Amino acid sequence: MMPPFPVTSVTGRGPADRAPLPGPGPGPGAAPVPPVMAVPAAELGAADRVPFATGPCPVAAEEEEEEDGDEELLGAGGPRTWTPQEKLLHEARLKAKAKRRLRRTSSRDSARESLSEGAEPGPEPGSPKGRTHDRRSRMGKGRGLPKKGGAGGKGVWGAPGVVYGYQEPDARDPNYDEVAQGDTVYATVVPELEEGELEKNVQPMVLEYFEHGDTSEVMELLRGLNLGSRRHAVPSLAVALALEGKASHRELTSRLLSDLVGHVVTPEDIAWAFDKMLRDLPDLILDTPEAPQMLGQFIARAVADHALPLDFLERYKGRVDCEHARAALDRAAVLLRIKRDVNRLDNVWGVGGGQRPVKHLVKEMNLLLREYLLSGEVSEAEHCLRELEVPHFHHELVYEAVVMVLEGSGEGPVAMMVTLLKVLWETGLVTLDQMNRGFQRVYEELGDISLDVPLAHSLLERLVELCFDRGIITRALRDACPARGRKRFVSEGDGGQVKQ
Repeated sequence: MMPPFPVTSVTGRGPADRAPLPGPGPGPGAAPVPPVMAVPAAELGAADRVPFATGPCPVAAEEEEEEDGDEELLGAGGPRTWTPQEKLLHEARLKAKAKRRLRRTSSRDSARESLSEGAEPGPEPGSPKGRTHDRRSRMGKGRGLPKKGGAGGKGVWGAPGVVYGYQEPDARDPNYDEVAQGDTVYATVVPELEEGELEKNVQPMVLEYFEHGDTSEVMELLRGLNLGSRRHAVPSLAVALALEGKASHRELTSRLLSDLVGHVVTPEDIAWAFDKMLRDLPDLILDTPEAPQMLGQFIARAVADHALPLDFLERYKGRVDCEHARAALDRAAVLLRIKRDVNRLDNVWGVGGGQRPVKHLVKEMNLLLREYLLSGEVSEAEHCLRELEVPHFHHELVYEAVVMVLEGSGEGPVAMMVTLLKVLWETGLVTLDQMNRGFQRVYEELGDISLDVPLAHSLLERLVELCFDRGIITRALRDACPARGRKRFVSEGDGGQVKQ
């Protein structure tokens, strides 16, 4: 018979080996610690021979140990006052217990889903091998499913079953190959002009057009600009500049509007421009008092040139309250009614100075001088000469004025013509070259003039002296004045020869 085994404690350690719980020792009011029960070694060996499946699981053992620890903290006599160290220990045990329960629940759910899909069971959740490629959250939150539904991660092109459509290649892609994209077309993008930029670009074009008169050049320049929705501003700006200019500028503007239609602007754009100018007439008359009549002539000319719709005037019947706009529309209606049998109102602004026939210009200057002799208004004569717009032909005025003095009678016309030539010379309207050419033409034709006016030489000499004294002509021009030669005939005995 074998000798009995020594008595041990339940935990496998002797009484002396059992370590006390941390904290202060038992006080006077604390309950006594119960004695440790001794169990024979034979019973302990019998417990060890029980199969593992019938015993508690490790997690349950841990929970039992935690409960035992809690009971030890609470004490056998019921609840007692905890020290701060015991309270912190208890809270830490509760948090660890909750985390273990959550981790165990998540592991069960993921294992159940994998088994339902027919997949082979993987390694145990607690093993290091299973955590190497585990993509589930390690924070203890969520159901433990893969992030992004399995559509994210290295080497993954998306979730299973997702079909992507065609995507345009991005030039910023590092793998972008420009050669593989085919032919590349490079185009210049011109931004649309703002209101201030449009006026800054178009105004110099119109002013330059007033000098050369080439509409094709203006169209080419306008095509290079991105007018966009502001195309109507071009006719409006051109007409506004023409109102402040001369009659020839207004004629050129009417031609420009006619040529721009169908190439740069449409008839509706021009209609929009004239509609805006009709609304702005109260401001336009401050700088140009004749603006209503001029704008009416512009409208009539544009309708005749088919630059405006034929029903443009009909749109305003009974709808206009501004008296200036009504005056402009009435002017246009009268011109179109008078010229109803004429397709184009070509002479609405008169004929341009450089395009008028010479005979017409001579007639106009002759009429100008006759009106001056009757009225004596130098300013009116100067204004009429400017309106002719033929500065290169002002020598004709000088010639006609001198001839009119030679063919006239009395001292009045001589003094008036000298005064007129003096004013035109001082204002620079008649230049030195034009003045010299006018007098030289009279010098060359004096022989023919003297046939009708026998006293032409003496009258011319007196007029030249007056002009020289007033500073109108130079000394060289005065000395060039021809003098009538005095020829003395001898008596009959000399044979009729003329003595020099």
